[in-house]
Amino acid sequence: MTPETNYIEINKQSWNNRTEAHLKSDFYNLEEFIKGATSLNSIELDLLGDIKGKSILHLQCHFGQDTISLNRLGANVIGIDLSDKAIESARKIAIDTNSTAEFICCDLYDIENHLDKQFDIVFTSYGTITWLPDLDQWGKLISKFLKPNGKFVFAEFHPVVWMFDDNFDKIGYNYFNVESIIETENGTYADRNADISQSYVTWNHSMSKVITSLIDNGMELKQFQEYDYSPYNCFNKTFEFEPKKYRIKHLENKIPMVYSIVAKKKN
Repeated sequence: MTPETNYIEINKQSWNNRTEAHLKSDFYNLEEFIKGATSLNSIELDLLGDIKGKSILHLQCHFGQDTISLNRLGANVIGIDLSDKAIESARKIAIDTNSTAEFICCDLYDIENHLDKQFDIVFTSYGTITWLPDLDQWGKLISKFLKPNGKFVFAEFHPVVWMFDDNFDKIGYNYFNVESIIETENGTYADRNADISQSYVTWNHSMSKVITSLIDNGMELKQFQEYDYSPYNCFNKTFEFEPKKYRIKHLENKIPMVYSIVAKKKN
């Protein structure tokens, strides 16, 4: 079986392998989070607006910090993720924080076999779609789980970022989804010195493919923005030019690092 056909199992193991290091990392700062700190950034908070009383489906939630943060803002939230270790941790953190957020462990493409309801908002953010080979199926699922006039809120690293090699010195990857990317890393973005190693399979997706996958599945684009910074210090050669705003030092503000989309399901 090739890595492409076995990608779900490979990536599940990859995220299971990272989870413990992430829980202990300064990057995720679990200690402060449990005390009440939010894990959400101004980008997605501005896009979401007032979510009190709203129902939210959070796709690819890792160990649930954003899911619980959304719940703290008054939303009724269900988070899903592929990694059973991450979901086990999410449920424990929810108990520790008295959160009513719920969690489901499944592959995103299999969600219809685990959930049968529609939501006011579907939310996903930062480093999620790179793990998905088929964005048309992604768009179908978003539309299926949204109520009529429901809102899809999405913040993601810009596809231009994924074109560069790890040190942002040269173009190392295709902008378009021409093939799967199969790699092995030591450490992890949340702790580069962590004593772990994992293989993974990812895909690059162009901006046109992202937008088309939503439009073709009954969604209407309401907002599209690009940002010349990342709210996370998760890349090499970064500097913090304002609190929680990071750029690649030698590229300054010359490339987009994040984009956001708000789309509405047509009635």
